[in-house]
Amino acid sequence: MSGEGEDGGAAGAPSTLYLVKQLELVVRALLDDELRPLGLTTLQYTALTVLQRRSGLSSAQLARRSFLRPQTMNVMVQTLQERGLIRRDRDPDNRRVLVLTLTEHGRELLRAAAPRVERIEARLLEGVGPAHSQEFRDALRGGVAALAAEAANRRISAMPDP
Repeated sequence: MSGEGEDGGAAGAPSTLYLVKQLELVVRALLDDELRPLGLTTLQYTALTVLQRRSGLSSAQLARRSFLRPQTMNVMVQTLQERGLIRRDRDPDNRRVLVLTLTEHGRELLRAAAPRVERIEARLLEGVGPAHSQEFRDALRGGVAALAAEAANRRISAMPDP
């Protein structure tokens, strides 16, 4: 990945990949700052929102969808469970597997976090401009899909299962 000031296309311009990484880092810093008063990290918030969209995942499935290693997720699951934000239950189809679900307390915390996260996204899209917001989102989806396909061709686990 080219660094700032390195040739990424136009002479002296940063590469697109460098800009994407900068965006990721600033989003992460802002999310951490906004979520800290709620006692959440960005990684915990991500895991909780994944469970909000798709309940009943195993810890390994949640790790993949949250972009974390299973070992990291195991520690996080324990923390989230101790805080009463998630619960683990036996999978009725496979009693050896524990599946995760949000508790009402977890859902309440996500509702409290929503306006904070929405402000960050609104600010990002404000920088893109209202006429280009959907185009920007579509372009990001297209880029993710193209690179996920490349990773799959290389048999690299880069994206969570759909």
